[in-house]
Amino acid sequence: MTMLEVHDVTYQYGAKRALDDVSFALDAGRFCALLGPNGAGKSTLFSLMTRLLVTRHGTITVAGHDIASDPRGALASIGVVFQQQTLDLDMTVLQNLRYFAALQGLSGKAAQKNIDAALDRLDMRERAREKARALNGGHRRRMEIARALIHDPKVLLLDEPTVGLDTASRQAITAHVHDLADTGLLVFWATHLVDEIRETDEVVVLHQGKVRAQGTAASIAGTGSLTDAFMAMTAREQAA
Repeated sequence: MTMLEVHDVTYQYGAKRALDDVSFALDAGRFCALLGPNGAGKSTLFSLMTRLLVTRHGTITVAGHDIASDPRGALASIGVVFQQQTLDLDMTVLQNLRYFAALQGLSGKAAQKNIDAALDRLDMRERAREKARALNGGHRRRMEIARALIHDPKVLLLDEPTVGLDTASRQAITAHVHDLADTGLLVFWATHLVDEIRETDEVVVLHQGKVRAQGTAASIAGTGSLTDAFMAMTAREQAA
């Protein structure tokens, strides 16, 4: 089932075109990497998918909901982890999650059930009573992912979620989120780091606001490596 469809999306900041006729479609139960160098347009695309920005050029459909005509339905289907952390560091993990559940209209037993499920998915239950300030970077990220899953979204968006983490934390977060895709969730993971992508993952390569390739990492790599293919695509444009 197609869970996220972006069709002919264009966005400009004044005279600068950040996205140029971007189109792709992604199915449920997949881990898809939005791979692009810094400045490729990844964050702009995420801002459009979460209605932080709005464009009249093109359409974005989430779980069958057009984000322009049915923003409530589209946004209810999305969980999002932004690049910048957005936690209240002086609240406990549980307090942060309860507050976010309330923002999603969840309370009482229903909220607690979803909070417990989210904590278990990310192996965070033993940290529930700790203040967010006491957590290391990796566990803070896990907490943000748990928070994004509270309302049972169909699509999980993560914008460069491992920035600033050490290698071990980066690998652990990447592995956990790959496991989430196995539950039927569509994971859309923006990154510039090729080593976070597995051969069977879906990849959308974005560079200078345009989609340069889409397919599995293995198909894009061909007979070489994904790193070599990615560098060739981006170097060609930079040299032109």
